[in-house]
Amino acid sequence: MKYVFLIFIVFLCTLIGYIFSKKYKIRANFFQSLLYLCQKFDIEINYSRERLKNIFLNLDEKNKSALKGIDNNYIAFIDKEAPLDKENLFKGVNFLKDNEKDLIFTFFKSLGRSDVDSQSKELKNFQSRFEELAGKTNAENKKYGSLSIKLGLICGLMLVVIFI
Repeated sequence: MKYVFLIFIVFLCTLIGYIFSKKYKIRANFFQSLLYLCQKFDIEINYSRERLKNIFLNLDEKNKSALKGIDNNYIAFIDKEAPLDKENLFKGVNFLKDNEKDLIFTFFKSLGRSDVDSQSKELKNFQSRFEELAGKTNAENKKYGSLSIKLGLICGLMLVVIFI
């Protein structure tokens, strides 16, 4: 019985480490998808002049799931089902920092508000900022993502040694 308990402790600590590493992976995937979305907007607005709602609806499932519902919240604003404010846009998103939320909210607030040339310049500005954030979150994911799992495992093993 004692060994089952010790194995459970190691498993639990490793699971906690995995949960922390998942947060870094979600952040990295989110900013990669946001960068992809910004690039897609720039291409679609400049060349095909597609409507915003159609651009969101034509996103592939991988990027839609990585955006964690922000795309659906923005579509609800386009359809006049909900107002565009931070609370509605980031409903269910708790892994972003406040300054990142401010930047993303400003990005979505500026979509479709100006002529094509001005919109394209704004998109390039946001794209460079999102590239910076994507690089930063990818580095954090590589550094802390695997570290969290390893620390969880080591912590579990240390507790096993203490209990033996």
